[in-house]
Amino acid sequence: MWLTMDPTSETKNLTSNPSETQTVEQQRSTGVSWLLLAAAGAASLSGLMLGYEMGLTSGVLLQLRGLLSLTCRQQELLVSSHLLGALLICLAGGPVLDRYGRRCSLLLSAALVVGGSVVLMASSSLVAFTLGRVVVGMGTSLSGTAACLYIAEISPRERRGLLVTLYELMLVVGVMLGFSCSYAFAALPNGWAYTFGLVIPPALLQMAALVFLPPSPRFLVTRGKVQQARVVLARMRGGTEEHLEKELMDIRTGLKEESEHSFWELFSSKANLRSRLLTGVTLVFLQQATGQPNILSYASPLLRSVGFDSDAAATLASTGFGVVKVVGTIPAVLLVDSVGPRSFLCGGAVAMGTSLVALGALTLQSHTNLSSLCKSHTGSNRTHAPWDLNETAAQLGSGDIFATDHPHRWNSEESRRADREDGGVGGASGRGSSLLKWASLISLLVYVAAFSVSLGPMVYVVLSEIFPMGVRGRAVSVVSAVNWATNLLISMTFLTATEKIGVANMMFLYAAMSFVLLLFVIFCVPDTKGRTLEEISKELAEK
Repeated sequence: MWLTMDPTSETKNLTSNPSETQTVEQQRSTGVSWLLLAAAGAASLSGLMLGYEMGLTSGVLLQLRGLLSLTCRQQELLVSSHLLGALLICLAGGPVLDRYGRRCSLLLSAALVVGGSVVLMASSSLVAFTLGRVVVGMGTSLSGTAACLYIAEISPRERRGLLVTLYELMLVVGVMLGFSCSYAFAALPNGWAYTFGLVIPPALLQMAALVFLPPSPRFLVTRGKVQQARVVLARMRGGTEEHLEKELMDIRTGLKEESEHSFWELFSSKANLRSRLLTGVTLVFLQQATGQPNILSYASPLLRSVGFDSDAAATLASTGFGVVKVVGTIPAVLLVDSVGPRSFLCGGAVAMGTSLVALGALTLQSHTNLSSLCKSHTGSNRTHAPWDLNETAAQLGSGDIFATDHPHRWNSEESRRADREDGGVGGASGRGSSLLKWASLISLLVYVAAFSVSLGPMVYVVLSEIFPMGVRGRAVSVVSAVNWATNLLISMTFLTATEKIGVANMMFLYAAMSFVLLLFVIFCVPDTKGRTLEEISKELAEK
């Protein structure tokens, strides 16, 4: 409804009496605005699929590491295989985006998600699971890049930030669903197969919707289809012919100035492309280096380490992360166009750093040892992990995978003794350990909320705005490759790193990176609020 209630200033100037204004408003309130909303919604299903795959990881990991008797390194491989696929498609996705367009890229990526999910549902070995996750990672990564570009290029300037952050809203809803479904299906035989398969319906829905939706008008202009682009703009915007011609002229003028850019000029000083690329690369690097990938991918094992006594309890508690991400993203979506992405990034960086410092201090107090993160302890709480009912005899001999005494995660003798005295509370000193457990959970939730209102959605907004149209697809693909490569590196080393330096020092390191992010945003990220893509590109080229 909000799409039809805010006429542009051009429309106000062109309408001289109430009846004309009413006519324009009626034109805007018909299928025109709903087409824009439908296109943005269909593209945003990419965020739902990516978020779902991110959210299911930690819960499914607890199931599969018991089913397959996975070692610590094998668990890191399973988690990182999705990221490896995302990285591989990023290296080749730029030419696909620029040559075949955002809509065709979305169709291809949805097909990859469906194919990879079918492989996962039929898998019974680590190799098959890894292959399936790689294919799904390729699909969700290409889909995410294409979706953000598509939404940015079909949106009017007044609602571009809101519509782009719709992708992030769908992503966090997907994360919540991923956490929830991995818990809900844990009690069923081969519940992980159902969890993997639930991403297929939204992928098929997206494919069906995209068949009936128009390409990006900016992409049509790059292909020389100006008349078709004019028709698409008329369907998307409504309003007067003069208003449409002005927007089309702005697009053509911007493309003409940018058409000479080649891929290698991304790394040159021409039009400040190298500076823009470095801005995007640094922003996505800090997005990953502040620890969010590991908080999501290892949420359930991490919560077990701070005192939640069973795999099921830890998986259920981690579902709260998904709920918090959804709640935190809503104000970002509603206020991004009035506040601007830069302000959200600054506030989020401060909140993230503060919560991580608190979490590190609490971890020191609780004497947590994360070396047990790699293990699937069951002991007396075996009935709390219903997926164990389907395990074969192969797992029964994996003594290093299953503990047989107590379900705690704190390995010191003091915590063992306190665990027996307090009936499995899982802390070093009864009530005090319980308080530390819940305080740690609250700190994690604050961190997740801060990320969700700032770094999560706002990075997509900034990346969709700072690059010229002529090289936007290739530029975003390069940035996305760095994004996924950083995510892959961090996720592949998290368990090993925490065994070496401890979780407290990892949290302090993430906190330091959050404050580095704050300084970077203040000094290097441009303010793009209320400007067209062409205006942003022109200003950045002149700086």
